[in-house]
Amino acid sequence: MDDFTATAQSRKVDQLYFDTKHWRSQLQFTGDEIAFIQKLLHSYVFEPNTPNLFERLRGYVDRLDRVCKGKKGVIEKIAKHERGLGGMLECMDSECDLTYYRKHEQLKAEVISFQENFKILKSEIFNYAGGILKKRKPGD
Repeated sequence: MDDFTATAQSRKVDQLYFDTKHWRSQLQFTGDEIAFIQKLLHSYVFEPNTPNLFERLRGYVDRLDRVCKGKKGVIEKIAKHERGLGGMLECMDSECDLTYYRKHEQLKAEVISFQENFKILKSEIFNYAGGILKKRKPGD
């Protein structure tokens, strides 16, 4: 039988808060990565005679903008979820607990999906950029 004492419920809520704190930390780091990639894409470190350079970079910038908006949306959902977690303290049955756990798992899946999609974009950008960076001779 599940334990629905105040202490047990508090431990459950603490664990879910811990998860959301971890997600926020990951998304904060993602924000730092996005800022770096934006600077890279707007810099002048690419070989200018690369075919379709402008169009390709523009496409990456647009996709990165969508990632920024998606990140903001995920952070807002995490904040809303955190605000609602206190209600779990009132749960006195497993159905109530399950409702919170389902919402938590759904949000976790969204965070993971966001991170995977960003990882794919980041890999595409780095692979493309790595091939067209200007080559500098030592001493230049």
